[in-house]
Amino acid sequence: MLGEYAITGGRANEIAASVELGISSGELPPGSVLPPMRELAGRLGVNPNTVAAAYRTLRERGLIDTDGRRGSRVRAQPATLAREAIRPPLPPGVRNVADGNPDAALLPPLADALAAAAQRYARRPGQYGDDVVDPGLERMARAAFDADGVPAGPVVLTSGSLDAIERVLAAHLKPGDPVAIEDPGWGSLHDLVPALGLRVVPVALDDDGPRPESVAAALDKGVRALIVTDRAQNPTGAAVTAERAAQLRELLARHPHVLVIDDDHGHGIVEQPLHTLAGATRSWAFVRSTAKAYGPDLRLAVLTADRVTADRVAGRHLLGPGWVSHLLQYAVVDLWERGTLDTAAVARSYSERRDALVAALERLGVAARGRSGFNVWVPVADETGAVARLQAAGWAVAPGARFRVDSPPAVRLSVSQLAPEDVAELARAVAEAVRPGRGARYV
Repeated sequence: MLGEYAITGGRANEIAASVELGISSGELPPGSVLPPMRELAGRLGVNPNTVAAAYRTLRERGLIDTDGRRGSRVRAQPATLAREAIRPPLPPGVRNVADGNPDAALLPPLADALAAAAQRYARRPGQYGDDVVDPGLERMARAAFDADGVPAGPVVLTSGSLDAIERVLAAHLKPGDPVAIEDPGWGSLHDLVPALGLRVVPVALDDDGPRPESVAAALDKGVRALIVTDRAQNPTGAAVTAERAAQLRELLARHPHVLVIDDDHGHGIVEQPLHTLAGATRSWAFVRSTAKAYGPDLRLAVLTADRVTADRVAGRHLLGPGWVSHLLQYAVVDLWERGTLDTAAVARSYSERRDALVAALERLGVAARGRSGFNVWVPVADETGAVARLQAAGWAVAPGARFRVDSPPAVRLSVSQLAPEDVAELARAVAEAVRPGRGARYV
C-alpha cells in the first residue's frame, strides 16, 4: 500500500517523476501497489490517459510492473536500485565469499603496461579523429576470435560487457520487446533489461547451458533477443557444450530474426573450450571482457557482430563517449603482446578451488553446481535462513534472489577469495546451514 506517500503532478512526466522520487527515497518500497489509473486521475484532477502515460513511462524505465486486473506495483528490484547495490555491511570477522571479484593475486601487474602506454602516448598523444580502435588491439582481438571460431565481423570497443550488451539491445529493440535471459543469471543483466523498458522472459539452464525446451518455449513466445553466457555462467558456473550449442543453433535457425548475444566474460579464467552461438541468426553479437582476467577496473570489452549491429553500436558510441581511452587500449595491447597473464594457470587455480568446494559439499550430502568460473551455486530450501545461518557461522554468501526470476531458492559462493585450507570449514558451515532436517540429504 502507498501509506502516507502522496503522488502529485498534473502532467504525465510530473506524475512519473513523483512516483520515481517515492521509489528512490524508499517511501514507495518494492511491491507497493499503485492506485488504479482512474482513481489516481480523479485525485489529481487529470485525464485517465495522463496517468496511463505516466505509468507507461515508469514501466519502460523498469520501475513498475503492470498486470491487468492486478494493477500496477513497484518492481521487486526497481531499476533505480540495482541488485548489486543491495549489500549490507559485512560484520567484523565474517569472511566474504559473496562478491564476484577475481583474486587480486591472480591479476597481472599493470605498472609496466601502463608505463608502456604512457610512453607510447607521449610519442603521439590521442586526438580527435584518430582510429577509434587501436589497429594492434583490433588485430589481436580478431585473431583470438578466429581461433575460437567466432564468425568474421568488425571489432568494436565498449566499457565492459554490460555496456556492450546494453548498446546491442538498444540498437535493435524498442520498449516492450521481450528478451530471453538465463534464470538464474547475472543480476546486473536482470536489472538492465527492464531498465531499458524491455520485458524479461526467463530461460532455465543446466550445467550445459540454456535448456533447449526452455529456449524453444521462449522463441515460441516471440522473444526478440536471446542472451547466453558461453562459459563461467554467473551464478551457476554453466558452460555451453558442443552438443548444446548445436541443439540451440538448430532451434535458432527457425527464428532467424532473433538477436543473439554471446557473453564470454569468462575468457582467460576458464579451462572449458568456447562453443558460441554467434552467427546462428542474422543479427548477433559476441562480447569478450577483460575484467575477470585482467582486473575489473580495466574497463574494456571487445565486441564483434554482424555488420549492421556493429555499425549501429559503433555509430551510437561515437555520439556519446566517442571511444574507449587509447591509454587503456595501449595497456591491453602491451599485456597481450608480452603474454603477462598465464591464463592456463589462472584457470587451473580457480578450477581447483571450485572443484574442491563442490566435492567437499557433495561428500556432506549437499548438491552444488559449478562447472566453470569461480562461482558455486547451492540450492536451498530457505534462502533467507541459509544466508543468516552462514553469516552467524562467519561466512557471507550471496543470496540467490539477486540472480533469480522464477528459479528455486539458492545461495552463491565465490571461491575467488577462498584459501584451500578453508574449503572444508566452509563446506561444513554450508551443510549445517542448508540441510532441511537432521540426517537428511539435500538434493
